[in-house]
Amino acid sequence: MDRIRIFGGLPLEGTIAIGGAKNAALPLMAASLLCEESLVLSNLPELADIATMEGLLSQHGVAIFRGAAERRTLHLNAQRIASTTAPYDLVRKMRASILVLGPLLARCGHARVSLPGGCAIGTRPVDLHLKGLERLGAAVSLEDGYIEARAPRGLKGAEIVFATPSVGATENLLMAAALAEGETLLINAAREPEIGDLALCLQKMGAGIDGIGSDRLRISGVKALSGAEHSIIPDRIETGTYVIAAAATGGRLFLTGTRLDLLAGVARALESAGVSLTQKDGVIEVSRRSRALSSFDLVTEPYPGFPTDLQAQMMPLIAIAEGASVITETIFENRFMHVPELARMGADIAVHGASALVRGVPRLKGAPVMATDLRASVSLVIAGLAAEGETVVNRIYHLDRGYERLEEKLAACGARIERESDGA
Repeated sequence: MDRIRIFGGLPLEGTIAIGGAKNAALPLMAASLLCEESLVLSNLPELADIATMEGLLSQHGVAIFRGAAERRTLHLNAQRIASTTAPYDLVRKMRASILVLGPLLARCGHARVSLPGGCAIGTRPVDLHLKGLERLGAAVSLEDGYIEARAPRGLKGAEIVFATPSVGATENLLMAAALAEGETLLINAAREPEIGDLALCLQKMGAGIDGIGSDRLRISGVKALSGAEHSIIPDRIETGTYVIAAAATGGRLFLTGTRLDLLAGVARALESAGVSLTQKDGVIEVSRRSRALSSFDLVTEPYPGFPTDLQAQMMPLIAIAEGASVITETIFENRFMHVPELARMGADIAVHGASALVRGVPRLKGAPVMATDLRASVSLVIAGLAAEGETVVNRIYHLDRGYERLEEKLAACGARIERESDGA
């Protein structure tokens, strides 16, 4: 099993290119199931989750090939749907597989999708997806670990009010409503930029969508969608991760191919800690304003608040800030599993329910640690970069799901980091 070895204490200095957003690419790929013509996606990240979605769509009958000259361009053609079943062996690898449910149901009138797997950071129930599809006229049941959804006469537009904003449910119902008869109104919808990117692509395919970027999405269904070309937005989580890494190590990074407006909540938090973030000519520059970092409190919230997907990365930075800070996690109930590993490196953290009290220490010290999920994995890498001595991060297979060439990008900016396999 692979592991990452880091010799810490060196500031990151240099330029890092940011890729397309994984969390935008996955629903966009699923949207290819909605039409018979080709959907062409560019700025595609090369990640394990992308490969998993390619495998899932292929077994549904989607013809997939990459551009001859550009590997980051993907052509998807779902002219013929070979199967409306998403099997357990594929779905268990990635929770985003649930996103084929809405498109398959809307296009074919039937979908059978295994209950999803993925990282162990909380239960993340799919009830909002299912209740929404029922509002659109589908008959939904759970049978032998599978979601069975049927709408043989097609879906009908409806008003759907989410009890809580859900990114996945908003995306699934947005895609399903694009082919539903009549008008659908999604109220209290999630507002993440990745949802806006999906809505813009659906517009290019012929869907009528108003309210993009707000919590009220109005969708005018059409009988058929057409093919389109779409460039995926930059990955704000990858951007935020490298921003935090630069701040934690006291370095200076220039991030290209990304946008600071995607990180409004993160920028506010980091600026209160003493981090400078500026953008000029499409390049984000990040550095510390002073030698020491200041403590600050943090609450994860739906967009435009601070994203839960950057909470773990922020913790090693807060752990070396002066004073005491409180991190409150409101999205997932099991997202503090990195805390015991950071404690092995000298962090002073006490968890009380959904909050973690972090008392700053002068420095972290390298130690062997074990990753539990995607974002926890990279938080331990950041801790290792900022720490004195050697850190070995074990069980890092999650990293390749969300970070492309992580070690290569960091090493090019002065980090002493390498990946090892058993026997290496």
